[in-house]
Amino acid sequence: MKDSNFLRENNARHLWHPMAHPAEMQANPPAIITKAAGVRITDLDGHETIDAVGGLWNVNLGFSCAPVKAAIAAQLDALPYYSTFRGTTNDAVIELSWMLREFFAADGLTRAFFTSGGSDSVETALRLARQYHKIRGEAGRVKYLSLKKGYHGTHTGGASVNGNANFRTQYEPLLPGCFQIAAPYPYRNPFNESDPARLAQLCAAALEDEIAFQGPGTIAAFIMEPVLGAGGVIPPHESFMPMVREITAKHGILLIADEVITAFGRTGSWTGSRHWGVQPDMACTAKAITNGYFPFGAVMISEAVAEAFEQDRSGAGAIGHGYTYSGHPVGAAAAIACLKETERLAVHENAAARGAELFAGLKALQEKHEIVGDVRGGHGLMLALELVSDRAKKTPAAKDVTARIHEATYRAGVMVRISGPNIILSPPLILTAEEAAKIVSALDEGLAAA
Repeated sequence: MKDSNFLRENNARHLWHPMAHPAEMQANPPAIITKAAGVRITDLDGHETIDAVGGLWNVNLGFSCAPVKAAIAAQLDALPYYSTFRGTTNDAVIELSWMLREFFAADGLTRAFFTSGGSDSVETALRLARQYHKIRGEAGRVKYLSLKKGYHGTHTGGASVNGNANFRTQYEPLLPGCFQIAAPYPYRNPFNESDPARLAQLCAAALEDEIAFQGPGTIAAFIMEPVLGAGGVIPPHESFMPMVREITAKHGILLIADEVITAFGRTGSWTGSRHWGVQPDMACTAKAITNGYFPFGAVMISEAVAEAFEQDRSGAGAIGHGYTYSGHPVGAAAAIACLKETERLAVHENAAARGAELFAGLKALQEKHEIVGDVRGGHGLMLALELVSDRAKKTPAAKDVTARIHEATYRAGVMVRISGPNIILSPPLILTAEEAAKIVSALDEGLAAA
């Protein structure tokens, strides 16, 4: 490895960072993370912080999960790669598919299609949704519905159903036939409705209206995150996803749950769909499936959707989609070890407990700091502070202010994520009560620097 002077001199000079302006990264080089252990990361200068970002929502078991590391090493020795395209498979991916069927049984999901990550999983689900309807003789069902503020990755299909202009504007025109409805976001919504239950009803009514306007027979699927993540951690009212399930089923529209963030315990339940008592037609997964140690994902598919493909005798059910790394044996081995450890530790229970502590701590910060306009959470380890310069007007805090808060919080010993005016928290699910308290105290120092 090159020395520290080389790393500093070349930081952001020869690579473009995702979700950032290249010139900004060159003007303000990012922190160089060189080590990690437990729930802590260490930068090039030796500064150690609690990682309240959890890598990127994905390091649920922390950075020292020995079983996953051992499984990766062993699989590299046994079979480092082979394709799962028609005609060949591998032992690890067969075992994993059985394990995932068991894990997702309560969600009504029984088949797995493996991918390289979350954006791939979304793209796969969108494509399979269209194919499902074609198999069943409804080729006109090609449109997609989704939520504003929703995030579904950055492939063209995912960007097209995204509900945030930041991921759309510079890449338009995107996929035609994608339409968004208002998210159940009590702090900001076009209905000026702050009651979550009433807002859920209004958003569900808007969905019904959009379906009627587009024509039910033209819509393939509705895709949503059970708890909106990158859009600012927006938990819907408990009635919302069940209403969406009822509406989509009534109109023959598939419900795709984007569980890339919420699966495997982050909401305090094993899946986000289960958290709301809903069985989707498909679920997109990735991130925590390997604890972030290997790029890997899976689309989980319901029995009813699977039957349409498996019972087809016309040839329309042949899947003309896949990735070089679909069912990668090293990724599958990592996922097997990760799922075993995830269940052994019952991390969903710890996520619920620590999430409640953090939510209470953030509420206390809102009372103390005028800059905190809204606090969102209450469903496991997914939380956010929305920062404002004027509470009454809900004016978003300026970029330089959020940058100061981010830096001060980091210096106080905690890495958080800034997304627009939001501070997003998604720490590992093995977080302790003491570490949760440290996150709150570091944020207190950071907010004082505003």
